Amino acid sequence: MIKDNLAIVHQTIEKACENTGRNKEEVTLIAVSKTKPVSMLMEAYACGCRDFGENKVQELTAKYEVMPKDIRWHMIGHLQTNKVKYIVDKVCFIHSVDSLKLAQEISAQAVKKQVNVSILIEVNIAQEETKFGVKSADAEELIREAALLPGISIKGLMTIAPYVEDADENRQYFKQLKQLAVDISNKNIDNVSMNVLSMGMTGDYMTAIEEGASCVRVGTGIFGERQYLVK
Repeated sequence: MIKDNLAIVHQTIEKACENTGRNKEEVTLIAVSKTKPVSMLMEAYACGCRDFGENKVQELTAKYEVMPKDIRWHMIGHLQTNKVKYIVDKVCFIHSVDSLKLAQEISAQAVKKQVNVSILIEVNIAQEETKFGVKSADAEELIREAALLPGISIKGLMTIAPYVEDADENRQYFKQLKQLAVDISNKNIDNVSMNVLSMGMTGDYMTAIEEGASCVRVGTGIFGERQYLVK
């Protein structure tokens, strides 16, 4: 199942890139593996997946310990400051930085562990009350303050678009995030690049790629529906 699903996802990425004249190598597929057992992740690994995204620190660290060390782990869920110390030296990206307080803690732990952490600023582009992320209008201020901190590098932006039946409804938000990245990039802020746009999930990643996504986060499209433990 996973092999077949991945083949479909890769075909979809290729088609989206063809539609807009992009090179498919510009797009990183992050297999969102939250709630999935290591056996399923290893199946995806065997098919060539090397980028995996987790929402919870405990789950990420547990899988990190037992899985191959060439995997690039992405922290994509909301991150509490008291959990930062467990992952700063294990992840290649923290996608969900939405406050200066969190950036400061990542910086402090990165310095302590002598690593440099790549971060993305999470923007609540659709201004949904149920979502984390800074408002578009506040993103530049957060970026300017976070960019001064040691041990972190700001690489771009991330957003979680609304859940919609028709992916085209989210095109406006992907366009807005891309434009925000362009505007910030044009400011030439030290220690800031806007090369990474993490946007698009199983239901809308094709649209996101057409609007400039460089990372897409696909879970259900690869692994099937989520399975939660019954407590």
